[in-house]
Amino acid sequence: MQIAEIVEITNTYYCLDCGVCTGSCPVAKVMSDFSPRRIIERSLYEIEDFSDQSIWYCLGCAQCSVRCPAKIEFPEFIRLMRKEAYSSGFWGTPAHNGVFQTIMNIQAGEVRQNRAFWKEDNSLKIAQKGDFFYFVGCRPYFDVMFREIGVQSVEVAKKTIRLLNMCGIEPVLSSDERCCGHDVLWDGDEETFKMLASKNIEIIKESGAKKVIFSCPEGYYTFKKLYPVYFGELPFEPIYVLDLIKEAIEDGKISFKENHMTVTYQDPCNLGRLSGIFEVPRDIIKAIPKVSLREMPRSRENAVCCGTTGWMNCSSCSKEIQVQRLNEAISTGATLLITACPKCEIHFKCTQSAFDIGQIEIKDIIDLIFDQIKEGRDER
Repeated sequence: MQIAEIVEITNTYYCLDCGVCTGSCPVAKVMSDFSPRRIIERSLYEIEDFSDQSIWYCLGCAQCSVRCPAKIEFPEFIRLMRKEAYSSGFWGTPAHNGVFQTIMNIQAGEVRQNRAFWKEDNSLKIAQKGDFFYFVGCRPYFDVMFREIGVQSVEVAKKTIRLLNMCGIEPVLSSDERCCGHDVLWDGDEETFKMLASKNIEIIKESGAKKVIFSCPEGYYTFKKLYPVYFGELPFEPIYVLDLIKEAIEDGKISFKENHMTVTYQDPCNLGRLSGIFEVPRDIIKAIPKVSLREMPRSRENAVCCGTTGWMNCSSCSKEIQVQRLNEAISTGATLLITACPKCEIHFKCTQSAFDIGQIEIKDIIDLIFDQIKEGRDER
């Protein structure tokens, strides 16, 4: 595929040259030589090429496309550019020495995994077959890579299952599931994405599940929006876990103790702008008595990305975005920053551990929900 074809497929020729994309881009605000408008302009004039490293700086956060008056999907334009660049032998700079890309490529083949080793916890009610499948995602790998900065992703997965149990759901759990493929697709490796996705679909079909529950926004978005593009209508329904938890709260299955605290909430890009889920997390936070939710100046559709995606090009630019966002959270007066995305938690904790930033605790929303369950209820 040539760049002219990518322009045609994505309707990029509708660009008005207004600069809203560059003015909205969090990367462009801290990296003066990056400009979505410039990349588009160079492509329209046929002087862009796949060796251009700037195509790897985009976060895919979609802040540009939701504001674009011509409705150009710049992230999709960039994704296709990366696909062709990758096929032509050009690549960005993998974070963490490419360990996550290696893990994803291994999972795409025939490999025996023990990623659900923690399911033997007797407090977890898990089914062998059933209507619900809990897709854990890459949380077990995050625990190994980021335990030194206090990341406990497996504990979040356990709490998710306990909360599902309170909702009356005993989900199927599988050690055979693979990474959802979000990152390799965003990194230009479409073939590995298709191998991961096809294995996941087959594993879930074999479980007999009709609904697949996600506690990771990237996994939810990838299954709900991207899998159907490549595989057609799925034989199961992707569900985001907070929708189930909110319903359980409204039905009285989950109730909370009082806790005087002030929190702020980070909208993950894949959950907010890309999936349209803004209010459910906030409704749950507000359901906890005496908890005060203070919004950051930039929230909901205007929320800022956590600074990197696809485990690619984590740079000083990424750190600057993260530092600014943490300072914005601190400016609200909150003592706790809540997010619904494991990567947001990882990236913010990483930056917090490396820089002298005012103290604010960072937690997954599942941690907040579970830890505030009213005493005396059956938490298992």
